[in-house]
Amino acid sequence: MSGLNSGLNKGLGRVEVTLRWDPAPIGAPAHDLDIVAGVFTADEPYGAPVQLVHFGSRSPDGTITLHRDSRTGQGFGYDEAMTLELDRLAPRYARVVVGVAIQQGGGRLAFGDIANTGVRVREGYTDLLVHDFADVPDALAATVVEFTRDGAEGWAYRPISHGYDADPQAFATLLGSARP
Repeated sequence: MSGLNSGLNKGLGRVEVTLRWDPAPIGAPAHDLDIVAGVFTADEPYGAPVQLVHFGSRSPDGTITLHRDSRTGQGFGYDEAMTLELDRLAPRYARVVVGVAIQQGGGRLAFGDIANTGVRVREGYTDLLVHDFADVPDALAATVVEFTRDGAEGWAYRPISHGYDADPQAFATLLGSARP
């Protein structure tokens, strides 16, 4: 899937990232997965994010909001949702990386231990990316997509599935690390 914009395309505007997974078996600790977004400046596009959006938070300017948070995966379809209004981000921001982290409160839990995981990235009714984490079964957290500001073309996206053996707190520091 290409993240390149061309012709009359003005780039991405408002994007929604949604996450789904099946609840833990009866008697087992709840499976709690979280969408995490890191925002980076043009001056420092890698390393620690200048903004980190996750459960219980939003970006200071309101352009990135987690508006649906699930702690169990119970529900129908996609249980957790984050909206990114890329076209409203200040010009100094040039990169946004979105990932998913698994809370580790009930013991070590990787994507391969959780049934029916999936993430979807959409603009309007168009699916830009659908991913099931099958390529990172042993990971405790994973990046999903990178959005980059492309000058006059606006924002472009690129799928970046990379797994990490890191809890949510450690993942927040790794989210924007450079990938070869």
